[in-house]
Amino acid sequence: MSEYATYYLYAIGWRLIRFLPERTAYSIARRLGGYFAGRGGKQVNRFRGNLKRVLPHVSESELDDVVADGMRSYLRYWCDTFRFSDWDFEKIRNGVEVINGESFYGPLRAGRGLIVSLPHAGNWDHAGAYFCAEGFHLVTVAEHLKPEKLFRKFLEHRTRMGMEVLDLNARVMGTLAQRLREGKLVALVADRDLSQSGIDVKFFNGVARMPAGPAALAIQTGAPLITAYTSYTERGLRIEFSDPIPVPEGDRADQIQTMVQRCADNFAEKIAASPTDWHMLQRVWVDDLTAVGKK
Repeated sequence: MSEYATYYLYAIGWRLIRFLPERTAYSIARRLGGYFAGRGGKQVNRFRGNLKRVLPHVSESELDDVVADGMRSYLRYWCDTFRFSDWDFEKIRNGVEVINGESFYGPLRAGRGLIVSLPHAGNWDHAGAYFCAEGFHLVTVAEHLKPEKLFRKFLEHRTRMGMEVLDLNARVMGTLAQRLREGKLVALVADRDLSQSGIDVKFFNGVARMPAGPAALAIQTGAPLITAYTSYTERGLRIEFSDPIPVPEGDRADQIQTMVQRCADNFAEKIAASPTDWHMLQRVWVDDLTAVGKK
């Protein structure tokens, strides 16, 4: 029953926000963000704890403001998501600012595959749709949500943008490697993996665990690996790319460790500069997971 309730909650929000006037819809999203921040709750408290790691020296009242702005940014993301199916190419392109674009455009225009690793920030769906509109074949991976109807709805949503979306539950590494060899763009959200296969990295003031996938694909295929950070601006969206992350000397395990740490360092730099757009309402640090296990 809870799964069906979740689906219908999303479905109602999707329909309501989509058909409201734009100014009204975003005004509601902004107010809801402030309301949820003030009310607290499990996810908001986790968000606050994560932001405290990013900004350890701010006062509690300053942190309150950051959390409120962060929840407004998060609700802006959902407002975009619910309204996105009605955006034309002009609206998708409008207001997008690309920083260090040569790291992105260079390999793809030369016919090489490219791996982009990024955190849960801003609105990568918008960025992905933008690059699809630019004519690039974008491949990504989606976590298999429950209920199935909700997973299918988000799958259809991203497919309509022009993305090829693979189910994370399937064996995707071989398919991703093949797409890279075909000169395609592979974009992977990669700032959290608390499973046993995750790679421990230094991240702000603790140890976090992040996916090995982007680094492993770069080593396997020779495709360049870069990171990206998307953040909101008054006009739209800023997309900042890093320089390529080189494959270091050493055995494969050491190579992956070094490259994932470089990704984590790049994420941390951009998150610290724009923390309100890092929409991480889940556990990231290993000691947070350990603390829950001891309760």
